[in-house]
Amino acid sequence: MSHRHARVHDRSVILQRAPLLSVWQSLAVRALAVLLLVGIALAGHWVDRAGLKDNVDGEISFIDVVYFTAITVTTVGYGDIVPVTPQSRMFDTFVVTPIRIFVWLIFLGTAYNFILRNSWDKIRTRMMRDKLTGHMILCGFGAGGEFAARELIRSGTAPDQIVVVDPQADRVDLALSLGLIAIQGDATSNQTLDAANIACASSVLVSTSRDDAAALVVLSARQLNPHVVISASVRAQENEDLIHQAGATFILNPVRLGGQMLARSATARQAVEYMADLASADGRVMMRERVATQAEIGMRLNALSTGLGTRIVRGGQSIGFWEGDKTIIQPGDVLVEIVAQT
Repeated sequence: MSHRHARVHDRSVILQRAPLLSVWQSLAVRALAVLLLVGIALAGHWVDRAGLKDNVDGEISFIDVVYFTAITVTTVGYGDIVPVTPQSRMFDTFVVTPIRIFVWLIFLGTAYNFILRNSWDKIRTRMMRDKLTGHMILCGFGAGGEFAARELIRSGTAPDQIVVVDPQADRVDLALSLGLIAIQGDATSNQTLDAANIACASSVLVSTSRDDAAALVVLSARQLNPHVVISASVRAQENEDLIHQAGATFILNPVRLGGQMLARSATARQAVEYMADLASADGRVMMRERVATQAEIGMRLNALSTGLGTRIVRGGQSIGFWEGDKTIIQPGDVLVEIVAQT
């Protein structure tokens, strides 16, 4: 995981880009910078060693210059060796003092980057992860994934209840700009899905660019959470059974669906517009599903007062509004209805 490796950014998701240099390379660069700055101070002191006074033995050797440079760069000195000429004092004031500041900034930056920040990121990520429950995990934030996220938000889902997983930093940045939680990583990895707290997720939406990747994501998600609802977008019809066997609850083929809508539009334009209206969170009507209330038990599906009943889901079986006595609502039924947008 990178750019804030696996990350939970709370509207505020902690994001961390993959560094250009490894840890050891970064440390080497910082060490070289310190040596370069100290070398500049050492060279200046050696060239102007006549302007220094040793209060111990009166002699300024190369070892004395090295010692004086190290002490002056890291502290304000002990007074055993001091600059006595105006030129030496000006060098210490306008060259060595800035070098001292830069060296300390490098030391502090190194401590922050490799100790404090990494520790804080781990603590913060753990805190954010533990707060995630009942959330949705969106694997893949290309065009389809982004549109799905925007639809969820328009439908009333809180942005901080959507966790985006994508390997590309620019897509992660886009997700963060929408207020979503984001993880830069491979959704086929158990470690990545575990970072998204899949064990407590309500659903997983898979919108990868390849069907084989989608199958691996579904397999990993189903292994980590046997009960989570998994919806997957599949491009090739022959892969639908494969994705289903991998554990997907619902499979959507945008190519086939788009072709069907395109064909219907030739002879039933108004019907197609109505279906598009139903599918969009911005439409005048919407289709929703809910559990039947106690007051509705014994009623027929077409007698609902909340909307236009279209289907009952009972024991995993779907019952259409035209199926006569089967449409009498029973306890535990899930109702699918069309309601007006409020």
